[in-house]
Formats: sequence, C-alpha cells, structure tokens
Amino acid sequence: QEQLVESGGGSVQAGGSLRLTCTASGYTYSTVCMGWFRQIPGKQREAVASIDSESNPLYADAVKGRFTISQDNSENTVHLQMNSLKPEDTAMYSCAAAVELGRRCNWWDEYEDWGQGTQVSVLS
Repeated sequence: QEQLVESGGGSVQAGGSLRLTCTASGYTYSTVCMGWFRQIPGKQREAVASIDSESNPLYADAVKGRFTISQDNSENTVHLQMNSLKPEDTAMYSCAAAVELGRRCNWWDEYEDWGQGTQVSVLS
C-alpha cells in the first residue's frame, strides 16, 4: 500500500524559510515522479515542483530561484526547501506521486497518490 506523509509546514514571516518533507512508503515501481502541489481555498490546485527518479527537478515559474526540491532515496523522503517566502506562497502544500512516467514529471494530471497536506502560512 503506497502512502505519502508530509511534515514541516507552519507559519513564518515573509522572507523566511521552511522545509517540507514527504515520506513515501510502499513504492516499488521502476520510476516514480514525486511532486509538490499547493492549493488555496477556492482556487485551483497548482503544481510547485517535481523530481524524477534520477533527481532531475522541475519548478513552476512562481517559485524558481526560491524553492529547491530534493530527495533522499535511502530514507524515501522528498524535501521542498522554501526560501524567500512571500505571503502569496500561503497555501496547503501536498506531496504527490506518479508512477512510470520516466522524466515526464510535469504531466501534472497523472499524479494519483496524495498525502494529507501541510499548511504553510507566510505572514506579511
């Protein structure tokens, strides 16, 4: 049974940093894309970043240069380091997985497994 569990959300002042962690279990596929998404109530969920099995990252334009996605395969974790946070980064952040996409980790509609989410609030 595949499972994703996020941690690391919280409140921070604008300009500050947070690090989110997604711990994955039960994945035995040859390739897995791991992604971070965020959603504000009443708005459509948006992709933030993804990373493929070879640790190639992809970023949304809104977070390029500020956020860094990484993974530790030995611990089955994916991290999202968020620096220079802005109030508009406030959202519920969720970890997700898509299997057997190879390097096509920006096929956002293919993400089927989701964690419960962790709230990030950036105060102005």
